Amino acid sequence: MLVRNCSGGIVFSGDKVLLLQNEKHEWIFPKGVVRTGEFPDEVAVQRVLLEAGVKARIISSAGRTNYEFYSISRQRPVCNKIVWFVMLSETAGVAPQPSQEFLSGGFYPVDEAMQLVTYSQDKSLLMISYQKYKELV
Repeated sequence: MLVRNCSGGIVFSGDKVLLLQNEKHEWIFPKGVVRTGEFPDEVAVQRVLLEAGVKARIISSAGRTNYEFYSISRQRPVCNKIVWFVMLSETAGVAPQPSQEFLSGGFYPVDEAMQLVTYSQDKSLLMISYQKYKELV
């Protein structure tokens, strides 16, 4: 099994959170692979900017998740281990990047985001992150 270390951001702007819709029509948070020599916090900030066009800064750690899937292109199972950060948006606009295979995205009220988010562990991550965000901002 290929194990990949990743990082991502749960980005807030006021009482809204950033979500992206990928090519599979799943609603997710921005994230990416941490390559050798890179730091998880830097990758999270870069992925938010690259995938959503949102400049954000980290205000706290959010936790960790992982998931497994079978990669058809790699012909083997993959496990993504993700370190998450609570982030604060420094820009108002969102520009989901088709080059990164995103169809849509934006800042959504947390209640609405809870309905949109595809995966249950991401819903839990959102609630934990929102609590941390409210305590810090």
